Amino acid sequence: MRTTLTLDEDVADFLREQARLQDRPFKQVVNDTLRRGMSPAVREEGPAYRVRPLRGGFRPGVDPLKLNQLNDELETQEFVGRDAE
Repeated sequence: MRTTLTLDEDVADFLREQARLQDRPFKQVVNDTLRRGMSPAVREEGPAYRVRPLRGGFRPGVDPLKLNQLNDELETQEFVGRDAE
């Protein structure tokens, strides 16, 4: 089918460059590019991503049962610091 298509200059430049690099006719590059754009995305198969969790404990001396107390102390220090300003 013959039709007139108006392309943005950067798109036309890209297609012309692809045609030159691939040594193929401009028409063929345009058609192949449009076909790729209309086809569903193809997922590249690669090695499966695997998460390896690490043991995440607290450092020695940190009591996880007192974290709320630490938070309260930090909030109090921040509040007192604002009062001094």
